[in-house]
Amino acid sequence: MFLVLAVLVDWESGGLTPERAALWALLGGAVFALLLPPRVVAGEGWLEVRTLARRRRVRTDALVTVQHSGAIAARLILCDAFGGRAEVDPRVLAANPLLWHRLDTDAGRARRRGTLRAGVDVLRRLEEQISGDQAWAVFTFSGLIQRPGSGSGTRPGSSDA
Repeated sequence: MFLVLAVLVDWESGGLTPERAALWALLGGAVFALLLPPRVVAGEGWLEVRTLARRRRVRTDALVTVQHSGAIAARLILCDAFGGRAEVDPRVLAANPLLWHRLDTDAGRARRRGTLRAGVDVLRRLEEQISGDQAWAVFTFSGLIQRPGSGSGTRPGSSDA
């Protein structure tokens, strides 16, 4: 879309040349590459993060460490016993309950096997956050409550008296 708009504006102004069209195409490709989010897919025992440039796969049933990195651009860093490493945005897991369930199930398997040595607390905090967000979504969708700051709803357990 950026490329089409840029070429149209340049053409309308009368300054479009083949060199400028090539420059707009290059800039359009760069914007596309920057804005394209990574694709996260998972199966039994593995999780893969795909970008334009590479694929990172980690064995989630053989996790060794799970770390939370960054305050503004949060990332969940997963490392397995075979040297695999993948970074996932926690919002992707929160937005996709099936993906989160797959990771949580496999991480539980790694915990029981004894390979997951660091990061159990990170997964627990993430699970609490995701479960809380999902509960709020159900309550809000059903009309039982409204999120704080979004109107005149109340939280469960609070009273007006």
